[in-house]
Amino acid sequence: MKPLVQQHPGHRPAALRVWIAAANPDRRQELIQLVNRLGHEVEDSPVGATVILADGVVPASSVPILALGMAGEDLDGNLPAGASEEQIDAGLRALAAGLRVSARDTTGSGFAALDESGDAILLTPRELEVLAAAAKGMSNKEIARELGISLHTVKFHLESLTRKLGAQGRTEAVAKAIGLGLLQPLRI
Repeated sequence: MKPLVQQHPGHRPAALRVWIAAANPDRRQELIQLVNRLGHEVEDSPVGATVILADGVVPASSVPILALGMAGEDLDGNLPAGASEEQIDAGLRALAAGLRVSARDTTGSGFAALDESGDAILLTPRELEVLAAAAKGMSNKEIARELGISLHTVKFHLESLTRKLGAQGRTEAVAKAIGLGLLQPLRI
């Protein structure tokens, strides 16, 4: 991926002054090494710092704080505990530029694999329309005319939904759909 801002060869972004607040002394040493590898200066106190990198503690300060693994805190920046060096560097630089930082929540977002062991059956809206028409006892020709689609398309949808429902034919598909709550039984 090409950077949005072209940098001149040999140009290095300015180093930040970072104070590290960590509840665990060993973790503090890890973060000091990380900040040094990133090319930033580690400050002895928050007074001269541009940004604070916090892990396990949240110091009271007017300096922007990038917290690691402290979700739910009302902070300027928040990244997961296992954030990469690139993410931490980007977070520190963004806070120094006056931006707020948070990692994208990857849980529950986007597409996930369908749990095929469950009872969830996904039918398209058109398949549901074809299924409802079949439940009314309509022939394939009547369904095609009703929905404004070709006879071939009706057959395609019926094959697809019978396969998804594990049915041998349209009647069994309708019965299974009613049993699963996908269709309401007809009241006569």
